[in-house]
Amino acid sequence: MSSGAATIGDSALTGNYGVARTVTDEAECSYCEETAQCWTVEDLADRLETAFEHHFIRTSDQPTAWQQSLLSDRESDYEWERDGYPVLDAIEGAAEISRQAAKDVLAILDDKHGDFDSAAMGEETEFSPDSYYEEMGPNSQVWHEEWRCFEESLKKEARFFSRTAAAHLALVFGDIDKLRTRDGRPLVVDAGPQFALNHLYRARVFQADEKLEEALCRPDLHLGSPPARLASAGRMNARGISVFYGATDAGVAIAEVRPPVGSKAAAAKFVIIRPLRLLDLTALEKVHDRGSIFDPSLKNRVERAAFLQSLGLRITRPVMPDDEAFDYLATQAIADFLATENEPRLDGIIFQSAQSKEGRNVVLFHKAARIEAMELPKGIEFNAYSGYGTEDGWETDYSVSELVPPPASLPPKEDGGVFGFLSHHESAPRWSDDFREATLRVDPTSVEVHHVDWVQVQCTIYKVHRRRSEKHDWSF
Repeated sequence: MSSGAATIGDSALTGNYGVARTVTDEAECSYCEETAQCWTVEDLADRLETAFEHHFIRTSDQPTAWQQSLLSDRESDYEWERDGYPVLDAIEGAAEISRQAAKDVLAILDDKHGDFDSAAMGEETEFSPDSYYEEMGPNSQVWHEEWRCFEESLKKEARFFSRTAAAHLALVFGDIDKLRTRDGRPLVVDAGPQFALNHLYRARVFQADEKLEEALCRPDLHLGSPPARLASAGRMNARGISVFYGATDAGVAIAEVRPPVGSKAAAAKFVIIRPLRLLDLTALEKVHDRGSIFDPSLKNRVERAAFLQSLGLRITRPVMPDDEAFDYLATQAIADFLATENEPRLDGIIFQSAQSKEGRNVVLFHKAARIEAMELPKGIEFNAYSGYGTEDGWETDYSVSELVPPPASLPPKEDGGVFGFLSHHESAPRWSDDFREATLRVDPTSVEVHHVDWVQVQCTIYKVHRRRSEKHDWSF
């Protein structure tokens, strides 16, 4: 056939995509007559055959049993139509080539897959001119199975230094900053000064007024990230690793600490003072990946995207307190990996609140969890008050007074060189000091105390049905 020597221009195939290809020397396209690097029609047919194996499936030329029953129903007006598109239309649209080029490709593939016996029996084969094809859609089952194995390995095999786990996480999260949602939103977002997300709220529960008053005086020390020795295990951190759990709303921050009735919860606003990069798990359900069907990597990429769509809910699902020790292992490993090993390196994660339907939480990894110390005069003293007495009883009114000594009472300056300066400087560094860059600055004017009077629980109610029947002896 004459099309065997025909060539098709590369520009007819690429569309808006970067196509992986093996090209011939420049030639005149046999279809558009433009001179460019070209593929032979045979080469295109081979590549398109592989692409169809990965992304398309031939639909049945017969109705299903259910559809057949509808056709047999005299009262039904159902008319059966075969699923998919005619193979010629599918080839033309998938390859973005001319109608004539698609006909020549189809002729090659029909000749390759057809056989005499099938034709004699009227059986349809791959790429028969009357066949129909539809996109099969991504199958993420392999990704889900590998994730299940990853979780099980952390629980039962190697919790630390697992190369297998690290390799799996690299496949899942590598280059995740390059992905977008269907509406074009990035999965990795910027936070900090000049960005929409420039502050967070954090809360802490108190059952003793003494501890609460200490927190009101120094919210930077008592409402921020806990010291390592006091850091309990959480969804995104192991015990002893201090991270910052915050929320985009003060009410969500209160809900997340689950304060019991009768307790008091203090909340404060923390301003993000340097640029951060955060993985937005709430955007995963709309993640989308696309490309040319001629790209061999496309199949794996779209399957990965399909898996990621469900991963956000999987990571942030509610966990019962008794199950936290094991069920948090995977999410703790994810946080460690994203903070230290992944490319790109990230500073934290945005995820859906498990306690508030509309709320969003943010965890800042250890490297981004340092709170800037409040600038305070030397020798300052604090007094915290929860209210005052009146003729009508106690009036709740939280306040903090700051007492600063007069300048005359401060010790005189001594010229002791560098070491003398350090000895009198309140923030003089020590070998044990935290040298992480400060990320958050507390706003002392934002501090609020919430008295927990009651807790509202939103439930889905299921009726329990009870039946009674007579017991029969069916023995013979």
